[in-house]
Amino acid sequence: MSKHFTRTLKSSASARLIAMTCFAMFAFAANSLLCRLAFKHTNVDAASFSIVRLASGAVVLWLMCALRRSSTTIKGSWKGAAVLFVYVFAFSFAYRHLETGTGALLLFGAVQLSMVLYGMFKGERMHRQAIVGFVLAIVGLVSLLLPGAAAPDSVSAFTMLLSGVAWGIYSMLGKIVADPLATTAGNFLRSIPLVLIASLPFLSELRWDLLGILYAVLSGALASGVGYAVWYVAVRNLAAFQAATVQLSVPILASLAGIIFLGESLSVRMVLASVAVLGGIALVLSGKQHG
Repeated sequence: MSKHFTRTLKSSASARLIAMTCFAMFAFAANSLLCRLAFKHTNVDAASFSIVRLASGAVVLWLMCALRRSSTTIKGSWKGAAVLFVYVFAFSFAYRHLETGTGALLLFGAVQLSMVLYGMFKGERMHRQAIVGFVLAIVGLVSLLLPGAAAPDSVSAFTMLLSGVAWGIYSMLGKIVADPLATTAGNFLRSIPLVLIASLPFLSELRWDLLGILYAVLSGALASGVGYAVWYVAVRNLAAFQAATVQLSVPILASLAGIIFLGESLSVRMVLASVAVLGGIALVLSGKQHG
């Protein structure tokens, strides 16, 4: 009876972990979809979207911290807030002229590759398989950016790469914090004055479209605030290799969402670039796991 009860508990915990991980990945993909929905079907501008996303995320994360039984002290740092702001601001401006899947692939490709480069800088060894994967991922990103009929807007593409690098730095900063939820809440709160200052040059362009603001609130409160909180719970029970690998599903989910909800097309170039980038990163992660 005791063994059966133990197996039941383990099975329940495993199902809960899978459910939380899936929710987090869908939430990350939803950020891309909501941003594209806002810019394609409403008149909201990128600066306003960024302000509302960060502000609503800050409110939800603060409430989550306040509702916890443990300490509700808001943590975080201005360094963390700065890279979070760069990620969100660049993300919004890039998605004005990028399709959902393309933006997600550029974002998560840049995130993973920046973390790999950081590891190399810190002295991590890369075995042959990881080197092949790294080169393949770089080739995939470059092929996506080469001029051509199916090429994304170059300025938007490089802006999204900047967003990905910022998120990669933010992720690396998060590895050393003791309380990720309180730290993220503090970073979100600190990012608000930064995004307000950065939006000053765009005052004449601010358009507070009601539906667009709703999409921004959903992105900040649900896809970012709740999504990050759930991910932080799940990631504690995943190996680093598992946590990194599962995020490769996000560009695929985002592409499918763009096709279903926005009628976006899937070009041959996008398919080949996705295979190269995601496959290459998977090889890198697998090489690090077995190295």
